Amino acid sequence: MRESFAEYRRIGGALDLPWYLGLLAEVSDANDHADDAFATVKQAEEVVRTGRHTSLHSPEVYRLKGELQLRTGRQADAEQSFRSSLELARQKGARILELRSGTSLARLWGEQGRRGEARDLLAPVYEWFTEGFDTADLKDAKALLDELNE
Repeated sequence: MRESFAEYRRIGGALDLPWYLGLLAEVSDANDHADDAFATVKQAEEVVRTGRHTSLHSPEVYRLKGELQLRTGRQADAEQSFRSSLELARQKGARILELRSGTSLARLWGEQGRRGEARDLLAPVYEWFTEGFDTADLKDAKALLDELNE
């Protein structure tokens, strides 16, 4: 994957660059290469920040960064990354990415005992959807909402 991605960048590939970097970071993380995952997310974040390449998927960069931060015990940093992801998804009108970001942030808040805030954040985003309830993202959000309502 790294070789293919390096070739893509070498030939000037730019379409959805943050998304591809995010995928590479997820693979690194799944293979217990946290340092590589963080470095790749940092690259993706820089691409998003400099605006060299636009991508609908750029909110995922910040959400993934937050998930990595959570795994290393950095809750405050993770919360900020989730908030950035959520704001960017809203600006882009990317509802499914808003749902993912909202689910990540609501899960964190729920674990911190902030269940009401978590519900208030996630419920309106979830309720916006009228179909696709068999997708992983909507199932995950629904399960979390059910848990928060217990």
